[in-house]
Amino acid sequence: MPGSINPDRLLSDMRRLASFGAYSSGVHRPTFSAPDMAARHWLVEQMREAGLAAEMDGIGNIIARNPRQGRRLLMGSHSDSQNHAGWLDGALGVIYALEIARSHIERGHAGAIDPVVWADEEAHYASFLGSRSAIGALEENEIEAARDATTGLALRQALADAGLAGMPRMHISAGDYVGYIEAHIEQGDHLDSAGLRIGVVTSIVGIYQYRITVSGARNHAGTTSMERRRDASRTLIRLAAQIDARIAELAAERTVWTVGNITVEPGQVSIIPDRSDMLLQVRDADPQVLVRIDAALRELVDRCDGGCPVTLGMTARSEPHRMDEGMREALRTSAEQHVPGDWVDMPSGAGHDAQILAGVMPAAMLFVPSIGGISHHWTENTKDEDIVLGCQVMADAAYRLLAG
Repeated sequence: MPGSINPDRLLSDMRRLASFGAYSSGVHRPTFSAPDMAARHWLVEQMREAGLAAEMDGIGNIIARNPRQGRRLLMGSHSDSQNHAGWLDGALGVIYALEIARSHIERGHAGAIDPVVWADEEAHYASFLGSRSAIGALEENEIEAARDATTGLALRQALADAGLAGMPRMHISAGDYVGYIEAHIEQGDHLDSAGLRIGVVTSIVGIYQYRITVSGARNHAGTTSMERRRDASRTLIRLAAQIDARIAELAAERTVWTVGNITVEPGQVSIIPDRSDMLLQVRDADPQVLVRIDAALRELVDRCDGGCPVTLGMTARSEPHRMDEGMREALRTSAEQHVPGDWVDMPSGAGHDAQILAGVMPAAMLFVPSIGGISHHWTENTKDEDIVLGCQVMADAAYRLLAG
């Protein structure tokens, strides 16, 4: 076949990458940690051995350029992981890009495939740190302010510890490539439960994140009557129930929302809390749904009547992005060739670097099944035959796109 790959080499490289930061049946490879940097240096070596000019930049991104002239396709994902997580999240797309670029060179096909490995997609320091840096959407003041969410380590210090301080950062422009393709495990159960083999991503969800804060008055829990209280936690609990009910009314078929954390101060059962916070995240692929929910949240906060001031702040925001129709068609054609009727068009419920690249060039994504829909956990897995199939489908699509 035009875009044939080496399945044994693909699976061997997948398992070798999983050895960096191995944890139980998964990996623990936080961004810029020793296992993460060791994995990045190994990837640079593999890319150079394949005949690519591979370099790591000052934010940890790896770009491997094929010296051949002509139409070029960018392909990749991220190699960092969530804490104590799965071996395929991000890594699948990285090794697909390596294998497809290597096979493309070996077979002397026209055009060039440039593999890329993004830094910190998992947002240990900042959301989509590497891909936003590459398109010029990462400001210096954000780099200065960023800290590891778990350890508190400053990003500047982490870059210095990783040997990246002072190195230039790559820049990717709209005209550099035909487009960008990323492969990923689905991270949900739609493909697995439906017995489907390939998902061609139609769009990537937007994510709106909020912090809701209630300010009350601290007092003795045994001697302050209910009428006199300004109880921050009680107000938040009632408001949280109203928010949940209202979002359910406005939600579309694939809208999801999560309360990630609730804190109460001072956190003592004999003291009426004077502050309570709640983190809320809402996801949907339709921007109009997100806008409606945002307006409803603000209305609920404005008319909250619990005797305590309430504030709503947006802590992070990414807009939905549709994948490029022409690139999707190349993936569809390849999927139908390999597994007729066993593929599907579907949205992505998780964020990916592809949505960042979609801001400057055509972008597409391919999914393979996650067994049981499990991800962000060390039991995450995909059948070997599905790993190989996904790479073959993507390789054929790349061949078609580069052939014009």
